[in-house]
Amino acid sequence: MTGGLPVDLILFGMVAAFLVLRLRGVLGRRTGFERPAKPEARPAGFGPRPARAADAAEEPPPGAASGWALPDPRSPPGQALARINAADRSFAPGRFLDGAEGAFRMIVAAFASGDRRALNGLLGDDTYAGFEQAIAAREAAGETQRNEVRSMAQVAIEAADLRGSIADITVRFVSDQVNLRTDPQGGVVLGSDAVTEIVDLWTFQRDLASSDPTWRLVATANP
Repeated sequence: MTGGLPVDLILFGMVAAFLVLRLRGVLGRRTGFERPAKPEARPAGFGPRPARAADAAEEPPPGAASGWALPDPRSPPGQALARINAADRSFAPGRFLDGAEGAFRMIVAAFASGDRRALNGLLGDDTYAGFEQAIAAREAAGETQRNEVRSMAQVAIEAADLRGSIADITVRFVSDQVNLRTDPQGGVVLGSDAVTEIVDLWTFQRDLASSDPTWRLVATANP
């Protein structure tokens, strides 16, 4: 046809316009399978957190050991934790356990490397004296200590007490470790390079009347 567009081009144009409108309608809508944006994760551990009473139902922080456990609030340890919280409103049992696990790992590593400075800031005077004596004897013999915490099976509060302003909390740590001491020639003096389950009962202490927030290790035991 002279002076006009062929009919087939007009039809193709109409079909194309229709398809564009349909695609725009589909792509411009959210479907039921889209996931909403995830809220920004807050770091676990010692971050800001409102003070609250001791609560056995408190959730473990992300990454906590599967055996993370708090005592029943009605039990003597649970009641002691409530008294500690009443004396120090910033105290939270869950946050304490998270910090206790971190302290456990730091102390084990510092003892193995002979880092007296790190130990001095985390241990009570008597406990530090015992650790320092063991390190000095090891150094005098030319021995090397290797301690590696591979995993934590349990971190649980076993006991708690408050005497005046002095708070004590005993934590059971069940960990898989490599614990090995060797002589100057590399011979094994104690332990092995195999992963072994080790159970420790560590008691941490803090004077709640002090401005120092550090809980220090004051006693150790292997039940």
